[in-house]
Amino acid sequence: MKSLTIHMKTAGAILLLSLLSVSCKDFLEENPKDRQTTTNFYTTEENALSAVNAIYAHLNSQSGDTFGGVYFGGFWVTEGLSSDEMINLQSGSPDQDQLATFTQDPNNATLYEIWKQHYKAISLANVAIAKIPGIQMDETLKARYINEAKFLRGLLYFNLVRMFGRIPLLTSDITSTTPPAAEVDAIYTQILADFNDATNLPADQADGRGRATAGAAHALLAKVYLTRKDYDNAIAECEKVINSGKYELWDNFADIFKIANRGMKEAIFSVGFGTAGSALSFWEVAQVHVRLLPPELASAGITSNTLGWTAPTQALVDSYDATDERRDVTVFNRFSETVGGTAYNVPFSRYYFRKYWDVTVPTEFNTSEANIDFPVIRYADVLLMYAEALNEKDRSQEAHDAVNLVRHRANLADLSGLSKDAFRDAVLVERRHELAAEGHRWFDLVRTGKLEQLVPLAKPGVIPQAKHYLFPIPQRERDLDPNLPQNDY
Repeated sequence: MKSLTIHMKTAGAILLLSLLSVSCKDFLEENPKDRQTTTNFYTTEENALSAVNAIYAHLNSQSGDTFGGVYFGGFWVTEGLSSDEMINLQSGSPDQDQLATFTQDPNNATLYEIWKQHYKAISLANVAIAKIPGIQMDETLKARYINEAKFLRGLLYFNLVRMFGRIPLLTSDITSTTPPAAEVDAIYTQILADFNDATNLPADQADGRGRATAGAAHALLAKVYLTRKDYDNAIAECEKVINSGKYELWDNFADIFKIANRGMKEAIFSVGFGTAGSALSFWEVAQVHVRLLPPELASAGITSNTLGWTAPTQALVDSYDATDERRDVTVFNRFSETVGGTAYNVPFSRYYFRKYWDVTVPTEFNTSEANIDFPVIRYADVLLMYAEALNEKDRSQEAHDAVNLVRHRANLADLSGLSKDAFRDAVLVERRHELAAEGHRWFDLVRTGKLEQLVPLAKPGVIPQAKHYLFPIPQRERDLDPNLPQNDY
């Protein structure tokens, strides 16, 4: 098998992106001549591989007029800012200020970037799904590539439908330039179909970390079912992941975010950043991970990309139990380390996120680049989803057992004897502490109906409303497509 590492100089992937790149004006403005060109391109097994790699690459890499890929930063930071998890520290950044205070409107540039990034990747997935079947190649490998593309399309639509509700459902490489918005149920039907097809993927992808697997498909199916309050199916999908024997928790929470541990043990599906091995990266754009670090580190000679763009709310910091080992891995207000024989003791003006900074790696310590993967879904998330769904089905002891596995790793005492309502709240707290800054909090608060209740406790004076369970659809898209609805904002 050929290497699946993607670099800027990989001719096939560059050619594919140039052929399939959606117009910089709008994701719907595709040139008919490009369609003929892409038809001619799909003739070999290498073309099929390039087609799928192009989708992966757009998860982390800048393409055309988008600033970075889907998971470069805007998407998951938006979910943190639009909750009780993060505050914005970027001066002169009204778009982030709007998201952090629930005052966004359809002209918010960050939301437009998220929309564009997702639909560009969906366009790449649709082309791969349409064109690969016509290539003469090994049928098993062909099916694998198609199912990887479906997995990625399902993930992208899952993100979008939760954020925007009724949106265009594009499943063909040739679409109308003014498609209507599909009903939410229809979008979820397609997401489930894509993820179910993806369960036919191998359990392991030996030729590259960061690629979709059957376990990743089952884990995301569980999240879809949990979101839809289909608890029986959520439990069944979680059990398929748990009983596979493939995944387990690291003994130490900090080990999840060590560069040496990328793609191992707890990782179910991650977006690869960096240059190592078969990392799916096009440009080294992962510096966003360390841009969360405090500017005060300059006093230790650490200056590159330590911008402190966002920070945890003090309420998040204060909510950790004093013995919770996740706290100091996730947030910090002092850098006290001995690195390379030099002792550092740098106080900060406030708390910052630390989770994605692996100081044991020289380039990471200097913050010139950040090669850590972004965890889209990991095993602890599955255990917490399992606990939540079991509780809703009145399987209390099993639910307590599942959440306690996560608490043990954090050095916390077992939960026991909680009522159904109390356990529901406890799992939400556990998710807050376990998954902070991983792009889950807004989704969790919306899914559980807690947005209006919990955000004001962390951000006094910020009062979200029921309308904030969806984001406004970018006005630029509605100007181009009169068939698009608008959410209340």
